[in-house]
Amino acid sequence: MGNPDGATPKHIVDKLCEAARNPKNHRYSASKGITQLRNALCEWYSRRYDVILDPEIETVVTIGSKEGLSHLVLATVGPGDVVMTPAPAYPIHPYSVIIAGGEIRNIPIGPGIDFFEEMEKAYKSSWPRPKMLIINFPHNPTTQVVEGLDFFTKVVNFAKENNIIVIHDLAYADLVFDNYQAPSFLQVPGAKDIGVEFFSMTKSYSMAGWRVGFCVGNKKIVGALTKIKSYLDYGMFQPIQIASIVALRGPQECVEEIRKTYESRRDILIKGLQRAGWKVDPPKATMFVWAEIPEKFRKMGSLEFTKMLIKEGGVAVSPGIGFGEGGDNYVRFALVENEHRIKQATKGIKKVLNR
Repeated sequence: MGNPDGATPKHIVDKLCEAARNPKNHRYSASKGITQLRNALCEWYSRRYDVILDPEIETVVTIGSKEGLSHLVLATVGPGDVVMTPAPAYPIHPYSVIIAGGEIRNIPIGPGIDFFEEMEKAYKSSWPRPKMLIINFPHNPTTQVVEGLDFFTKVVNFAKENNIIVIHDLAYADLVFDNYQAPSFLQVPGAKDIGVEFFSMTKSYSMAGWRVGFCVGNKKIVGALTKIKSYLDYGMFQPIQIASIVALRGPQECVEEIRKTYESRRDILIKGLQRAGWKVDPPKATMFVWAEIPEKFRKMGSLEFTKMLIKEGGVAVSPGIGFGEGGDNYVRFALVENEHRIKQATKGIKKVLNR
């Protein structure tokens, strides 16, 4: 599971404790998020991507991006609507559509695959025509990335031509390696005309259990999510929102430290797997490694291979089949153990692969 093991930075925790002692913060909060948190997020987008957002109508705070994305799909998709999602995928991307009663059209994604070309094929072969496209770069689970803005520019133009809503999940904006920088979908001129982007505090600030996310972009789409949330919740505990403001506006050295931790873990895992005889390319981003099962074990399928690693090597990984179509030849490693444990794990894997 991609559950960050690191502690949330001290200055953020300290602010939470201070705010929690104030009785004024114990009441119901605002479902769309308090004003200063929405302002702080807009400032973050301006500094980071030179993207200007209106905190009142183009920004809504969500209880983690998973909640926000699933409720947005529930607000915009109904029975008979077709939505395109990558395959394999982070499960809530297709399952939010299934929960809403819509239909899925899979777009293959992975090494050596032209995702945009596959998306065009999926669109042309679908009837009724797809209403929505859900994308996620850097991608979970395959770790695929996009370089520059060319890909997103093509997506925006395609969406405008075909009247498609685009949802981009930017969960791994800061977990990038080897000098790679992950672009924002909203950096493309006109992106706000047809789509929104989700960002989460989870990975960048090690705030997984805090459940703080955002949906930003097209005011009509953001409005749909804001409206459905107004029926479903009263917003998250206000001290959490206040501490999140400090995270976004405060010192950002902690984000770089977190990034370096994941990069170091990635390097140790890749080297350990290579020593075990398992050649895996290092990912440029995310907190995962997407590894094709060694050829001599591939016929087992990812579920049985995963069981073997647990029983004989004492190592737990995620079977690729759990992420849907196209995943069964792979397993996903999560970089959520310290370096010593990762080294132990690769020794256990070596024992299994060279038995």
